[in-house]
Amino acid sequence: MSYENPQMTQTVAALRAGEPAVYPTETVYGIGVAVGKAASPDVLFDIKKRDHGKPVAWLVGDVDDLSRYGRAVPDFACALARTFWPGPLTLIVKASDAVPPAFRSAEGTIGLRMPNNPTALELIRRVGVPLATTSANVSGCKPPKSFDDIDRDLLDRVAAFLDDDQEKSGVASTILDCTKEHPTVVREGAITIQDIAALS
Repeated sequence: MSYENPQMTQTVAALRAGEPAVYPTETVYGIGVAVGKAASPDVLFDIKKRDHGKPVAWLVGDVDDLSRYGRAVPDFACALARTFWPGPLTLIVKASDAVPPAFRSAEGTIGLRMPNNPTALELIRRVGVPLATTSANVSGCKPPKSFDDIDRDLLDRVAAFLDDDQEKSGVASTILDCTKEHPTVVREGAITIQDIAALS
């Protein structure tokens, strides 16, 4: 008989109900909502005390999700996903019709990443949809590398939380804009420009 983690059960239920939750990735702890279960990511801005309107990237569970949620995805973006996913690389692509308008950027784009964390991937699989995710910190504060680093007030404002008892790298994902002819670095993080250039 397998042991069911009550935190996982509660977090899956909360996300499916459209409520916010805290959970681990390999970089930092994240806070998010399930796409399509929550009407929009607005609650995340309120909890983080951050200005509304900044795009929130999605955590996805499969490399094929790049083509599902991206439109006219260039070959180089697909190659990057095949090489670096799961891992700390966020790819910004034009959003397909499968992306609800409330989750798109003003430019009609979406950022996608497949995390290299088994707990996060299991959570995505069980919820059944991507998770719109940002770091689990109050705006202006340092993103949490461990569960103990998470602000207690922030934890009090989510419906559930999930801890995998592992220290995170603390190094943010690299963000690439893949909406043009060539990728553009929006933020260099755990994957270096040299790593990316080695593909070409």
